[in-house]
Amino acid sequence: MEIDKIAELRSFLKVLPPVGFCCVYGSSLHPNNNDKSSMVDYIIGVSDPKQWHTENMELNEDHYASWMVPLGGAKLITQVADKIGVGVHFNPFVTYNDKMLKYGVVRMHDLVQDVLHWERFYLCGRLQKPVHILVDNLDIGDVNSVNLRAAVSAALLLLPSKFTEVDLYSKICSLSYMGDLRMLFAEDKNKVKRIVEGQFGLFQSMYKPFLKEYEAKELLTFSLPNSHQATISQDRSLSMTHSLVHSLPPLVRRKMGMKLGEMQVLKDSDLQVEFYMKS
Repeated sequence: MEIDKIAELRSFLKVLPPVGFCCVYGSSLHPNNNDKSSMVDYIIGVSDPKQWHTENMELNEDHYASWMVPLGGAKLITQVADKIGVGVHFNPFVTYNDKMLKYGVVRMHDLVQDVLHWERFYLCGRLQKPVHILVDNLDIGDVNSVNLRAAVSAALLLLPSKFTEVDLYSKICSLSYMGDLRMLFAEDKNKVKRIVEGQFGLFQSMYKPFLKEYEAKELLTFSLPNSHQATISQDRSLSMTHSLVHSLPPLVRRKMGMKLGEMQVLKDSDLQVEFYMKS
């Protein structure tokens, strides 16, 4: 991403209270996106959401729905995000420098827990797709490597013995949508395809290290080196399946084990992963 674009994206943070983490995602990352009217999406991590929203309401009351401030303010916002939502409060349709923005605010602890353990499978799913990190005081970018490896493992368990690189990234991208009713009704059903095609190079930069590692271990075989159209063959042996299952977060493995015994989990791992994503 160009330096000027990064500076423009980062400038919005100057009007907010200090943050511990911030990334942007969505169509603003598409290399060929020249649509100046497209919405820019931010995820913001803070240590204390209640305190942060209190300060932000003083600075940017117009970012919030008009009923929020008198009805309960920062306390209500935080409680709703924690108890009803996925731990994230979104302020949509915020105008800044003639651009439309949306930003979600999450507790840093909750962000780390979701990235490492897939506790709510929301932000971890967001970070399995391309993002650009603007602020990272807790090295979330490094921690996210655990999440990316788990995403590759889940996708491989769900894919057949032969597939393409596009198939792999599409499956990874679809993980976070498996239980999302919007994909059945309101959302564009070609969304996954558009995301992968529009950001293919970014997906490659995220996941190539894991593919090269598995290729070196002869767990994956590529029919055409250095071609995204290559057919990839994966080892579907019990030992490989065992390795992939154990790359998933412990919470996922426990839920899989509650449904089936250990050996049955390995034999039916693709069905179990899909069940977890939809639950």
